Amino acid sequence: MGKQAAQRFDRQRFNLRKLNEPEVREQYQIEITNRFAALENSDNDGDVNRTWENIKENIQTSTKESLGLVEFKQNKTWFDEECLGFLDQRKRAKIQWIQDPSQSNVENLNKVRREVSRHFRNKKKAYLRAKIEELETNNKIQTLGVSVTLRRGTSLDVI
Repeated sequence: MGKQAAQRFDRQRFNLRKLNEPEVREQYQIEITNRFAALENSDNDGDVNRTWENIKENIQTSTKESLGLVEFKQNKTWFDEECLGFLDQRKRAKIQWIQDPSQSNVENLNKVRREVSRHFRNKKKAYLRAKIEELETNNKIQTLGVSVTLRRGTSLDVI
């Protein structure tokens, strides 16, 4: 896994939309100003890296306290622990290929990618079928024999 990919997963995401609220913005500005005033008064050893770490830590701490973190919502309700296992398997195959780009590792990576894609496709179709059946039982869909087209061109025939 590359450095950028690792940083993308490790990074905290702050709720920056709260800065649109005047009270929150003012509180954040005051907190940042106070932290930097305290940082200026602290003993500076002249170590640039340590100074940068202090600045970065102060900004992250005050942002986390004032704005909070963004809560991620799960958009794909069909995505479960089994899917995470498949993703992990694909990631391991890719890392193995990166470390040793031999033909056997390329073939293994392609095989794992196909399996993962097939699994995700089947899982999503099963979820959509169950959803359609649920809607039918709730009398949301009243016509039978109609082809229902869902997002991204996935179509399932309702019989």
